[in-house]
Amino acid sequence: MGRGKIEIKRIENTTNRQVTFCKRRNGLLKKTYELSVLCDAEVALIVFSSRGRLYEYANNSVRSTIERYKKASDSSNVGSVSETNAQFYQQQASKLRKQIQDTQSFNRHIMGEALSSLTFKELKNLESKLEKGISRIRSKKNELIFAEIEYMQKREIELQNANMYLRAKIAENERNQQQTDLMTVPVYEAMPSQPYDRNFHPANLLEPNHHYSRQDQTALQLV
Repeated sequence: MGRGKIEIKRIENTTNRQVTFCKRRNGLLKKTYELSVLCDAEVALIVFSSRGRLYEYANNSVRSTIERYKKASDSSNVGSVSETNAQFYQQQASKLRKQIQDTQSFNRHIMGEALSSLTFKELKNLESKLEKGISRIRSKKNELIFAEIEYMQKREIELQNANMYLRAKIAENERNQQQTDLMTVPVYEAMPSQPYDRNFHPANLLEPNHHYSRQDQTALQLV
């Protein structure tokens, strides 16, 4: 039983991508060497990793092979090169159109549309993807809800502390105001009131004034 077909696409995991690059690079270098020896071909291989590191191989030298390539790609071969470029861009455009169509179809499928063309296996695969997506959505939603609850609880504590502080300040101000009012009461209000006595006369009004002169006293007696 042969191996299953491996889907060719970018490896998202960085570690796995680096391991695969090393394995494939070594295999490519080996195939290049075998091609140059078995077929007596002039071969040059240039590879740049995703980190920008250069790997190269040539049975003669990379520079001389590149110079030979430049000479072979002179004006006499402009037509063939242009045709090759056109074919390349057509292939790329076709791949992009297919990717767009696949994306549009997937979007319709997750909306529950155009499901009649799917097999049972494809429907199970779609269901699994939707369940995983819903699980991630719920997890993110719960995370946001818990964060909001935590924020509101902290806010409630802050408001309670602020309320207690304001109540304490109000009570302190009221106590200070009462003390101020007691200190500013007029003296006549603080003295106890006495009943009015008709026979009461100030003593100094009945006492003779010894400061009058003798002449004034005689005049008073005549009167």
